[in-house]
Amino acid sequence: MRSFASDNNSGIHPQILDAIRRANEGHAIGYGADDWTRKADACFAGIFGKDIVPYYVFNGTGANMVALQACTSPFHSIITAETGHINVDECGAPSKFTSCMVKEIATPDGKLTPELISGRLHGIGDQHHSQPKVIYISQVTELGTTYTAEEIMAICDFAHKNNLYVHMDGSRLANAAAYLNTGLRELTRDCGIDILSFGGTKNGMMMGETVISFRPELSESLKYFRKQSAQLYSKMRFLSAQYLAYFENDLWLKNALQANNMASKLKSQLEILPDIQMTQKVESNALFLTMPLHTIQELLKSYFFYFWNEARNEIRLVCSWDTTDEDIEQFVKKVINYAL
Repeated sequence: MRSFASDNNSGIHPQILDAIRRANEGHAIGYGADDWTRKADACFAGIFGKDIVPYYVFNGTGANMVALQACTSPFHSIITAETGHINVDECGAPSKFTSCMVKEIATPDGKLTPELISGRLHGIGDQHHSQPKVIYISQVTELGTTYTAEEIMAICDFAHKNNLYVHMDGSRLANAAAYLNTGLRELTRDCGIDILSFGGTKNGMMMGETVISFRPELSESLKYFRKQSAQLYSKMRFLSAQYLAYFENDLWLKNALQANNMASKLKSQLEILPDIQMTQKVESNALFLTMPLHTIQELLKSYFFYFWNEARNEIRLVCSWDTTDEDIEQFVKKVINYAL
């Protein structure tokens, strides 16, 4: 079965798999003291700056929890869009790991703005109120929309003026960079992001994300939070070796462009059909749309995907690095047949 449910459902890119296989030769010192990890560190330093240290972890939730713990004390609060991944898809992990209150903000497109955030900055210095400390943003958002560099910079400038950190969940950062035709650093460090969860699993890797701090005071404790959060992998080379292939010849960008382009093609073929309405801009590899319920029910017999809002027959379709023209053509053909 081919799937439009999530980019987590796709396989591992052959070059990534080959990198893992090559790392599986002989013995190597554990916990990151190996040649593959040192080379991966150098790749990240070449992109984000020689002063950073990448902390490799197993998964996106783990990366977010390590990053948020570094930014907070238990009396702090974390500000997020109500659709933010930490708010809806991490089973209360932020509250469990940080003891912080998570304050959600309703947004029409999944994107925060300084104006929306400002309404949550109250009770500053009052011992009876949790103190805002971190603004969490997803790039791309849970609604498939993308923050421009200017929008990120505005949030970061506002945050720093108010003594707040900005944490970017970059599980699909590659898709955002591909959509905006810009570099990874230009959407993160150069905009003022303080700490980053850098993703790869959704873009062709087998597993693994990376936490990168751009603030010395946040970097100091990352290795301890990683260990306490059960995110330190003893055989680190199998996480880090993937990045050698991921960054070689811009494989990360090629994968993201393929996923984005397939989503754009799917959008162009679906939106011209009757009774189909896009509910969000298509700015990455995800589409949000409504269609008649009977069409959805028939499609679900052949494809796996998720309802986003069952009350209004809204679904989410996600393309991956390995989505093909044939996948798109077959899916659209079934939509047309079921609509008749």
